[in-house]
Amino acid sequence: MAPRRLLLVGEGNFSFAAALSETLNASTRVTATCLQRPAELARDPVARENLQRLRERGTEVRFGVDCTQLADAFEPHHREFDRIYFNFPHCGRKAGVAKNRELLAKFFQSCKDVLAEGGEVHVALCRGQGGTPADKPMREWHNSWQVVAMAALGGFILSDVHPFSCEAVPGYKCTGYRGFLEAPSRHPIKTINEKLIAELGKAFPLKRLKCSFTLLPERSTSVLTSWNCDSLSAAFWISLCEDNSNSESLTDGITQDMEDFLVLFSEFSLKDPGRDSREEAHEGIYGQTKVCLRPSLLAHVQTVIQAPDFLPGSLHVLSGPVFQKCPILPFTMPAFHETLFILGFNKNLRDDYLQSLLDHLKGTLDSLLTQTLLEGSKLSRSVEFIFQSNEKDYIIKVKSHNFGSDCAKDLIIGSVTTSATSIIHKDQCFMFVSMNLDLLAMLVWGISDWRMLWTFDHRFLKNFVPGKIEPFKSYSLYPPCYVHDISFWLDEKKEFDELEFHTVARAVSQDTVISIQFLSRFQHPKTQQVSLCYRLTYQTCDKALTQHQVGSMQSQFRKEIQQRLHVIPR
Repeated sequence: MAPRRLLLVGEGNFSFAAALSETLNASTRVTATCLQRPAELARDPVARENLQRLRERGTEVRFGVDCTQLADAFEPHHREFDRIYFNFPHCGRKAGVAKNRELLAKFFQSCKDVLAEGGEVHVALCRGQGGTPADKPMREWHNSWQVVAMAALGGFILSDVHPFSCEAVPGYKCTGYRGFLEAPSRHPIKTINEKLIAELGKAFPLKRLKCSFTLLPERSTSVLTSWNCDSLSAAFWISLCEDNSNSESLTDGITQDMEDFLVLFSEFSLKDPGRDSREEAHEGIYGQTKVCLRPSLLAHVQTVIQAPDFLPGSLHVLSGPVFQKCPILPFTMPAFHETLFILGFNKNLRDDYLQSLLDHLKGTLDSLLTQTLLEGSKLSRSVEFIFQSNEKDYIIKVKSHNFGSDCAKDLIIGSVTTSATSIIHKDQCFMFVSMNLDLLAMLVWGISDWRMLWTFDHRFLKNFVPGKIEPFKSYSLYPPCYVHDISFWLDEKKEFDELEFHTVARAVSQDTVISIQFLSRFQHPKTQQVSLCYRLTYQTCDKALTQHQVGSMQSQFRKEIQQRLHVIPR
């Protein structure tokens, strides 16, 4: 009997291939592939170790293999695989459901070219992604990856569903997107965050904290207003619906990652002594009718300073993504990474601590923002701390000319907030320093478009060499712009929400709308009905965009604003 031939696609660090190869008998031949080139994996010690293990076992390894074009990767006599594995496929950081469906569809169609007669395709998905009744919880069909329908495009049917068992392949670690700030990341946002923390750590003792769960129950958002945070009005709110028919599977269906996040969040923000942390976390989130994506890490301040292990005089550091509705502007982003420094001290030492922190912060930022300047060039960026009208807080501004005269402006990259004495610590004052890491990275590397930070194009990270800060060079030159105007009648009974108008445009266009310009307002002389006209400009920074695609998005946008904003397109 011929030995079984297994093909593994989309391997990230080859941990699955290395683990699986050690569970198979010697007659089984494994070919492990990944999309990356060897040079891209050279800096990953886990990948290097796994590749060495595979080579020692005689496993065939191929690089640069596109799972949607498998016939191009294998000669006819090297095909005929008995089984193909694809674990946790994903297009990238900001890819939506449609893009991931497309990936699955092309993968299945590609499989039929290299699969032996009677062969199998094994795909591992996160709970709910498949869109089948076997998923617990089961997503709505339109919000799933529709795995059965995508497989049918390649001529396959679903014949079995079973849980993915990490115990069966000890050592396997999924390398899907886990955030820019995680340990393996080489993203410039992580680099700038580590430099910022390290420099401030030279002046103050550090205590790094972690709170990965980004959903806030409605009752927890009151903390934001306590610390002068005005972002709550622009928060992304999510309404939760209780489905009693599936109440048991709601708890059972939470993935291990989500369970870890819930436990961490419950211990950090929702803990009630004497109660089970998982039970409380479940009630804390699913017991709410509304939750929001956190608009600021300030939401966690109260929990940090009330913790029994809070250390006055030490900088407590939180880092993570935050989310805010915002107008479509060049340096305004709906999602970005924030680092929050929390410092507590005796109220009698307020002036000394405040001046020390501001001096070290300004010195650190000035140093970071001048690293990419060429020898002999003048300082093009300067950090300013602008005193606010309440006479106790500051905003941190940077004047930059790096992105051309049209973009020269004061950019707010952070804030310094001081507070009165705490109820818990009556003899202490607190300072909170919030930094927008995405804007800071853009300024340091000269990245003119914030969307580039979220690209899943591998060429982006090739610009960043460990230990060096050099100006970013875009790999997309002269992308075309497409302009469309839209006019609509307002509903007399409802107030028009322009921020929501921008939010819908951002969602429908998948962030390809770079500008929305108000053109005119018209009032009908007889009916008194009001019409508004706007101009939308479409452009991408990292991928191709055709006129046909833009036309489709504009058509969809007309439908969405009619449904969600109750206007009548003209």
